[in-house]
Amino acid sequence: MASKAEGDRKEPINEQAVVNAYTAMRSELNQIYSKITELEMEVSEHSLVINAIQPLDPSRRCYRMIGGVLVERTIKEVLPAVQRNKEGIEEVIARLNEALEKKKKEIAEFETKYKIKIRKPENEVQDDGGKKEGSSQGVLVGPASSNE
Repeated sequence: MASKAEGDRKEPINEQAVVNAYTAMRSELNQIYSKITELEMEVSEHSLVINAIQPLDPSRRCYRMIGGVLVERTIKEVLPAVQRNKEGIEEVIARLNEALEKKKKEIAEFETKYKIKIRKPENEVQDDGGKKEGSSQGVLVGPASSNE
């Protein structure tokens, strides 16, 4: 009986179970994308800090946030730590990219196995086709000063 229960978890039995499993997989994919984006922003911030403090005198004081506490250190102490953190974040991004590719393949296999096709809502299709080059969307702006 235990093997039958395991088989039920791996193989969705009805259409709703397939939809739920597919939705969960897409949600995981989106979470991976957002985490990668977040970490890439952190790498960017680390690069800015490294570029800002590298040309400075190594004995100069600087402040670093460690666990919510602002700590006074020298650039000589902080620069290697920031570089190590940046390298660690880049490694995590590489692992997340691998997981992202695996998840994409898993979703593609799931789509082919259950013949899932993504349809765009009719509203989007009509809106895209109905736009003209001269039309614009935006904010209506009045005159700069109303003291006339």
